Amino acid sequence: MARNEEKAQSMLNRFITLKAEEKKKPKERRPYLASECRDLAEADKWRQQIMREIGRKVAEIQNEGLGEHRLRDLNDEINKLIREKSHWERRIVELGGPNYTKHSAKMTDLDGNIVDVPNPSGRGPGYRYFGAAKKLPGVRELFEKPPELRKRRTRYDIYKRIDASYYGYRDDEDGVLERVEAPAEVKMRAEVEEEWRRMEEIRREAKKAVKSGEVVSVGVLKDLLFEEEEDVVEEERREIEREKIEKEREFVVHVPLPDEKEIEKMVVERKKMELLKKYATEDLVQEQNEAKALLNIQR
Repeated sequence: MARNEEKAQSMLNRFITLKAEEKKKPKERRPYLASECRDLAEADKWRQQIMREIGRKVAEIQNEGLGEHRLRDLNDEINKLIREKSHWERRIVELGGPNYTKHSAKMTDLDGNIVDVPNPSGRGPGYRYFGAAKKLPGVRELFEKPPELRKRRTRYDIYKRIDASYYGYRDDEDGVLERVEAPAEVKMRAEVEEEWRRMEEIRREAKKAVKSGEVVSVGVLKDLLFEEEEDVVEEERREIEREKIEKEREFVVHVPLPDEKEIEKMVVERKKMELLKKYATEDLVQEQNEAKALLNIQR
């Protein structure tokens, strides 16, 4: 029995293969320019072909063992196909077809976050990196975001956020503080009034006892003495504070100041010096005149 290789080389099989190839249509090549295509179906077919090529190359570029040069070449080929795909998509829109660019995939970094692709030209998508090409030297730094520097707030920025509520001027506007403080205020007022009435009653009883000559109870005297003692302590405290303020206002001199006698003595000494200078000047002028007369010097 003949083997498969021998069957394929037989005359009949070669004839059948040749006839099948003759029946096939010649293989079409994708137009170099998308503008040469006039049929919407043809343009969509060429776009699908480019999408399949991109898919094969993207699957191949996932292999990190291909080497740096092969990865860079594959990435360049993918970007070239993407640019060509964008040309065909624009041509499809011109021919009245759907706009595929609205649903195009976004570029992501190593963590899966969508990043903006820089494109200085402004035409079509920018240069992208796929698969293992994102980990190449010099490419990883493009996806790393620089640390955000916290800007130090200036004095103007700080005071810009300060309003009346910062100083507590609007605490009473919402009514919460008033509702909370009202019961406490009533309670404190009642306690103060009760204490005042009690002290007035004790003072009144003490005055009556003094006028009638009766013996005042120890508790009443104790309360009165305690109240008077508080007044004395308060008065002493005010006196101490007053003395402290006066001491702070005193002017401290760090150099010795002359008294009236020393000042008078200094004035007398200064006048003596002025008189001596005056007389010395007159004597000197007189001596000069006498010397000129002796030498027969005329002015």
